[in-house]
Amino acid sequence: MSIEHILAAVRRLDGALVVVAGPDSGFPPLAHGDAFFFHAPDGHVPARTQPYGTVITKDYPGDSSSRLDTPGRHRVNVHAGRLATRRHAPGDTADPAATDVFFPHPLYGARGWLSVVNPGPRTTHTLLGLLRTAHEAARARHERRAGPR
Repeated sequence: MSIEHILAAVRRLDGALVVVAGPDSGFPPLAHGDAFFFHAPDGHVPARTQPYGTVITKDYPGDSSSRLDTPGRHRVNVHAGRLATRRHAPGDTADPAATDVFFPHPLYGARGWLSVVNPGPRTTHTLLGLLRTAHEAARARHERRAGPR
């Protein structure tokens, strides 16, 4: 699944904001070219909210096990929750450089982040479902913080 397909799928979710980091995005230069997913019906990056998903296109300091500096590789990360992470990446034995295989995020797996390098036929359907679920959880948090209307 291409990065464009992933971004388009997330953009179709009600209230989704997809930010591709660049010079005018407010994100640090290291993040430029990567995408961040938020529930933000007003179209603005929430001030005190982490993204619920990302598409990363390069290695970061301390996070190079997926070999994203190799051309043509990207990694989708989704805050799926601890139960979903255990269900889709049981035993934590997957190679973080393998493609089309779920594995706990190399740094944030214990916090319920699930990853897949170059999603393909084995992971695409599930990944899109996990992104929808993460988006809905972010929407619910947003509504709780907004309080009664």
